[in-house]
Parts: sequence; structure tokens; C-alpha cells
Amino acid sequence: MASANPAKMLLGELACSVCLDYFKDPVCLDCGHNFCHACITQCWEALSTNFHCPECRETFSQRNFKPNRQLRNIVEASRKLTLESTKEPEVERVCEKHKRASDVFCQVEEMPICMVCHVSQDHREHTVVPIEETAEDYKVRNHGTKELETEKQKIVSEFQQLSQFLKEQERLLLAQLEELNKEIEKRRDEYVAKLSEELSSFSSLISEMEEKCQLICRMILSPMLHCFNQLLTVREKDENVGSRSSYTFL
Repeated sequence: MASANPAKMLLGELACSVCLDYFKDPVCLDCGHNFCHACITQCWEALSTNFHCPECRETFSQRNFKPNRQLRNIVEASRKLTLESTKEPEVERVCEKHKRASDVFCQVEEMPICMVCHVSQDHREHTVVPIEETAEDYKVRNHGTKELETEKQKIVSEFQQLSQFLKEQERLLLAQLEELNKEIEKRRDEYVAKLSEELSSFSSLISEMEEKCQLICRMILSPMLHCFNQLLTVREKDENVGSRSSYTFL
């Protein structure tokens, strides 16, 4: 029968039985079982008495647990070892022609080569540098490229923010212009209505004045016309009397 994997057994001992993840701020109950501080707090949140262990179900009258600093240190160390063990090992470059390690980089051919290739006729006159320097230069160039890309993304982001800001300002200005236009039209309509009202009032006043003038004229001229008509009547009578007298004398 195959024995259990020690690594899996260790991981099992370092995992909380509630969240099934590495212990975070582990605490130990009176029964000896360990849990994450947040996990056991959540399990006991709704309880006021009879606090039980989620693993062995032992019951406690009080909410009592203490930090397990030693277990916390072991968990942290185990996490670091696990992360390091999962890193991919560096692959050594091997010269396909001579099956030797490629220790130098040919700057003319732009390819890694071994020392046998370096002294061969094909690369004897070529300038070579240690492969470590080439890797370092690549890291520097790559870092510079990443910085350039980051700066580019930053500029693009700032441009997008500026464009968004300008669009927002344009929208606000257009809205203000629309409100101003409405206010101007409102005041214009009010002014036209007021002017029309005043013109109507003036027209009514002129008509009233004309009627009064006509009335005054009639009041003044009527007696005069009456007197004038009477004078004409008297004159006609006098003329008629004179005519008769002349006929009689003849």
C-alpha cells in the first residue's frame, strides 16, 4: 500500500477545517483544535452560550480561545516554501552542434553559442559577450520597454480623461447656452407682451381723448349754432317783412 504524501499531510495540518485554506491568524480552542480567528468568530457570532468546536463538537460555556503564534509562523514558512517550489527551474541553453552549454552570445549572429563555437572558424572573428550580460541587457531593455509601455498607457489614460473632461465641459456649456437662449426668448416675449399692452393702452387713451374732444366741440358749438340759426331766422323774417312793405307802397 502506498504511503501518504508527506507534503499533502503537512498541508492538511496547516489548513483550517472551516474555510479549507491556510490558517489566517490561527487561534486554539480549549479542545486543542485550531481555526482562523475570523472563521471561529463567524461560527460563534449568533451564539450567547454553548459554544461548540466545529470539528469535534465539544461544547464550552464561554467564548474562549487564544492565539497560536507558533502555528502562524509555521504556516507562513510553509507558504514561502510552497511558492518557491512551484517556480519553474531555469532551462540551461545547450549548443545543438556541440551539445555544450551556451556560455557566450555572438553579437554578429545574434545567437547564444558555446565556447567551442567561439573558437571555431565561423565565430572566431565575431564579438561575443558573456550570456549573463546579454540576459542582463535584455532585462534592462525589457524593463525599459515596460516603462515605455506604462508611460504610454499613462498618457493614453490621461488623454482619455482629458477628452472625457472636455466632452463634459462641452455638454455643460451647451446646456448653459440652451438655458440662456430660453431666458432671452422668455424676456423677449415678456417685453413684446408688455409693449403690446402699452400700445393698446395708448390706443384706448387716444380714442378716449378723441371722444372727449368731440364732446367738447359739440358742447361749445351747439349753442353757437343755435344762436346762429336763430339769427338767420330773424333775418329772414325781417327780409320778408321789408318785402311786403315795399309791395304795399307800390
